[in-house]
Amino acid sequence: MFDFAPDPDLEKPVLYSALARAAQALVDGERDSVANMANLAAVIWQFVPDLNWAGFYRAIGDELVLGPFIGKPACIRIPFGRGVCGTAAASGAAQIVPDVHAFPGHIACDAETRSELVVPIVSGGRVIAVIDLDSPTPGRFDDEDASGMQLVAQVAAMAI
Repeated sequence: MFDFAPDPDLEKPVLYSALARAAQALVDGERDSVANMANLAAVIWQFVPDLNWAGFYRAIGDELVLGPFIGKPACIRIPFGRGVCGTAAASGAAQIVPDVHAFPGHIACDAETRSELVVPIVSGGRVIAVIDLDSPTPGRFDDEDASGMQLVAQVAAMAI
C-alpha cells in the first residue's frame, strides 16, 4: 500500500518534484498500462489541489480515447486537433487554458470546469496519450504546473 501525504503549502516546483517521485514509485516494476494510468490519475488527484477532473486520454489512430481518470464521466473519443486535448495531441505541446469558454472548439464534459491543462505524453517521438487536468477555478494553471506535469508525463511515457 502507498500512503502519500503531500504538503499543500509546498511551492509548485517542490510539489511536482515530489509528485514525480511518487509517480515513479507507483509504476516501478509494473508493466500494465491501465493499472499504471489508474494509479497515476489517483496520485495526481492526491497531490494537485483544486481539480475537478484528472486523467488520461490514449492515442489510438487519429483520435484520443478515454483512459483511467478521477472525476465526473467524460467524453469518450476526441479527434486529434479538436478541443484542448486534441490540440495538445496534434501539436505535441502542453496547452494551458485559463478560461475554457474562450478556447475555440472547447469540448465541455463538465460544466463546472473553468480552466484546463493538457500535457502530451511522448514516446518514440510520437504522442501516445495526454494527461488532462480540469479545475473549477479560472486561471488555475500556469507554466509551473505545465513544467511539473511534464515530469509526470515522462514517468508515464515509460509506464504506458
